[in-house]
Formats: sequence, structure tokens, C-alpha cells
Amino acid sequence: MSVLGVGVDLVENARIEHSLERFGERFLHRIFTAGEIEYCQSMKFSARHFAARFAAKEAVSKAFGTGIGRAMGWKDIDVHRKPSGEPFVVLEGGAKKLAEERGVTAVWITLSHTEHHAMAMIVIESA
Repeated sequence: MSVLGVGVDLVENARIEHSLERFGERFLHRIFTAGEIEYCQSMKFSARHFAARFAAKEAVSKAFGTGIGRAMGWKDIDVHRKPSGEPFVVLEGGAKKLAEERGVTAVWITLSHTEHHAMAMIVIESA
């Protein structure tokens, strides 16, 4: 196993909540996948969960060293949950292509949030 990259991001929940209030559906559908939207909206404090997924997308792009833009888009990074509650990442589009080119064998994720902040850490590895 070889670590190809590590990414961390911290988001203020209020920033995401403000974007949700100001831009609504346009913001949601630009940044998040349908599954992410469904999951987060089912939670009592949905902005916290959206913020954690936003942080995860940023952290993945940092781990690859590309940022969000030309190499990968927001919705190319999809955060899911196992029945146990453990999050995992599914890469699509440009992110999937980049992972294949670099020989990525695993993407590890951890998420955390409080009343005010959400964070994500990503480790990408190859064989």
C-alpha cells in the first residue's frame, strides 16, 4: 500500500446554511448528488450534514491535488453511508478517471460535525 494523497477540509455550517437559504435548489443540485440531498434532508440538522459532505468533496479534491474544477466536479464525488453508518466515497466522471489513471485502490474518509463546524479527512492509496 502507498498513500497517494491526504486531504482535509473544515467548513463553517453557517456558510452552508446561508447558501441553502439564499440559493436553495440551485445550490443543492449544483454541489450535491440526489442521494446526498435525500440523506441530508432526512436529518434533523440537515445543514450540518450538507456541510460535512461539502468538506468531503473539497478534501477529496485536495488529496488528488487538483481542486474542484477542470479535473473533477462537485458531483463527481459522492458520499454514501453503509448500513453501519460508516461513510464511503464513490468517484464518478473526472474523479473516477483520475483515480484510474493514478492507480487508486482505496479512498478512506472520515467525517465529523458539531453545531458550528463540519470537517472531512480523506486518504487515497494505491497498491
